[in-house]
Amino acid sequence: MFVKREHKVKREVIVLLPIERQREIKLLIQMKKTLKISELSEQFNVSEMTIYRDIKPLVEEGLVTKTFGGISLIEKKESSLPDHSHCVFCHKPNNQKMAYRLILANDKIETACCAHCGLLRHRQLGDEVLQAICHDFFTNTTISALLTWYVLDTCLNISCCQPHIITFENRDHAEKFVKGFGGNIYGFQEAMEVVAKKMNGDTGCHNQ
Repeated sequence: MFVKREHKVKREVIVLLPIERQREIKLLIQMKKTLKISELSEQFNVSEMTIYRDIKPLVEEGLVTKTFGGISLIEKKESSLPDHSHCVFCHKPNNQKMAYRLILANDKIETACCAHCGLLRHRQLGDEVLQAICHDFFTNTTISALLTWYVLDTCLNISCCQPHIITFENRDHAEKFVKGFGGNIYGFQEAMEVVAKKMNGDTGCHNQ
């Protein structure tokens, strides 16, 4: 008699500091215009009460206003928000599911179309970058770029800049992906240097 055993993959939970959550909430509200407290609570793995504490400074500075169960961006007549529709590095139209965002001083935000351009731009800016975020390839959740696992040289064509880079929050998921589609796994700093070397010092980027 065979006994079927189910193996559950334990998800690594990363809890951000309050100031880091506030920066990401600012980024999200500027992109989506409206957010639900319950969704933010689930995304950041904290209580709704914690989210309310996080958004209090944003309400006080006039960036957002509270709505029933959420918050909305306060639109200004002369908006100075950056253009997130095109990549800051290669100027291609951005795909939000693959975007790599860099948070700089004074809450300035730059958006790259993918991890390829994001890492190259991150390398250019160096210490000017306070925080960077990208998206998990499997779950499409927001993850810290510094804690991400980067897969290069895969045979899967994701129709973005070359060399293609695919991002994962969980190393186990990255390893399983590599078994099916090939490639090499790198941490943040190593991935940044590898893609720079592959570009041979180019200031531009190789598009599909």
